[in-house]
Amino acid sequence: MRRRTRTPAAPLPQRDGIDPVRVRLPEERDAGWATVGDYLRARYGGAIGDVRVAKMLRDGRFVGVDGAVGGDEPYAAGLRLWFHRDFPAEERVPFELGIVHRDERIVVVDKPHFLATMPRGRHVTETALARLRRELGMPELQPAHRLDRLTAGLVLFVVRPGDRGAYQTLFRDRLVGKEYEAVAAYEPGIALPVTVRSRIEKERGVIAAREVPGEPNSESRIELVERRGGLGRYRLLPATGRTHQLRVHMNSLGLPILHDPVYPVVREDGPEDYAHPLQLLARTLEFTDPRTGVPMRFESRLRLHGLD
Repeated sequence: MRRRTRTPAAPLPQRDGIDPVRVRLPEERDAGWATVGDYLRARYGGAIGDVRVAKMLRDGRFVGVDGAVGGDEPYAAGLRLWFHRDFPAEERVPFELGIVHRDERIVVVDKPHFLATMPRGRHVTETALARLRRELGMPELQPAHRLDRLTAGLVLFVVRPGDRGAYQTLFRDRLVGKEYEAVAAYEPGIALPVTVRSRIEKERGVIAAREVPGEPNSESRIELVERRGGLGRYRLLPATGRTHQLRVHMNSLGLPILHDPVYPVVREDGPEDYAHPLQLLARTLEFTDPRTGVPMRFESRLRLHGLD
């Protein structure tokens, strides 16, 4: 059995709270890769352009453990390099993160609406992870789970890389009690409380998830907490964690969450409507700390304003 070699530490520091990209040259050498530069142009030329890759090489932006490479070096199978992508300009989400709890192991925050949990797609530096790393001076911080960009509320981050797996396992094994709150239409003809079970599938590149026939892979309990006129405040208790699960289940009941830009109809892409956030909030997290055995419970300090 081949022993896995440990990846060396990146020779480049983070930039704006974002780790450098790591690339490892393949063991199987293609006939067209005579040099390191040949491989880098073949791999990244389509995404950022051959001219840009060439300039990055001239500027010494591809760095190995022994320093920058210029691209003319002979191809070396298994060579590890790091570089920083050019981040596109991002509009700042005009809401702040709130620290709910912080100790030597974890940081629990209130993530505002519209802020992604971690870098993905066009949201890179303007994410909860990047902000926290910058603001707290904690470059090794990592999320234990993810909350949808449009959903506000509690997210747990892990301080030390060696602890991350233990906290991620809590979420994977459904050992975390989660309670959400939502504002949606009040429909007297819909009997509540109700437990919704269905099969949800989400295709890559398609914004909306959908329910399809088959063995259920999602479960949510939905309760009415309060009614004001034509709107209701609902408690949502997910037993599973499929993408957009609560939004899909509320919509399937005929109770789409207020200001949802995807369900029941996907709105046209355009500027963020910061005045009308999705009325969905991750209100509580409850679990037994895997490192200390101490029961932990956190409550969001944020409020939904759909009933105001």
